[in-house]
Amino acid sequence: MALAQESPSVRQAPCFDLEAALMDQYQGPVAGIDEAGRGPWAGPVVVAAVILNPDRIPEGLNDSKLMTPEAREDRYGEIIATSIVSVVIGQVRRIDRDNILQASLWGMRVAYRGLGVPAGAALIDGNIIPRRFPCQARAIVGGDGLSLSVAAASIVAKVTRDRLMIRLSRRYRRYGWESNKGYGTPEHAAAIKKHGVCTHHRRSFSPIEEALRLLNEQNGML
Repeated sequence: MALAQESPSVRQAPCFDLEAALMDQYQGPVAGIDEAGRGPWAGPVVVAAVILNPDRIPEGLNDSKLMTPEAREDRYGEIIATSIVSVVIGQVRRIDRDNILQASLWGMRVAYRGLGVPAGAALIDGNIIPRRFPCQARAIVGGDGLSLSVAAASIVAKVTRDRLMIRLSRRYRRYGWESNKGYGTPEHAAAIKKHGVCTHHRRSFSPIEEALRLLNEQNGML
């Protein structure tokens, strides 16, 4: 079930206007859905769904990319304490099997179901609504900068994924994931060139495919 797709014309602080309109139209709560980690070379993609309590919306919610790590952590705690939250982790094996887009869309469906509360509608960051989505849904490009619910989901997804990558960095110190979070930084690229790839690298991503190809060629010349 899909509503019309929307795009922001100008950047503005997120608000609750979209949620209020949909709550009135569909007579039910509205879930915001967003993901973190579509671009990195390593680690999972994380999807969060959040239903905010209209009477207890934390202050300072925004697109997680525009917030400091400290601000994200603070807002994360407030969101968890006041809202209905569901988080889904799409592991690397799913990303490599299905591709990153399909893994993200799968995560959106599962995260919504994990809320345990039927919503009147969902606001999804981006331009695609997953097929067979369980409720009415609206895709909004830049939704984390327009909708407080989507902004909350972006914060939860980002904080969850950053924590996972920091945890993984303690076992795989050579890649610098505590700082680059698995993204394709020069530091990360240099570490892959020196040490190769590990089980948490996304082999379906072209930089990792290329690294494996070069490694196989080098092994073949030994």
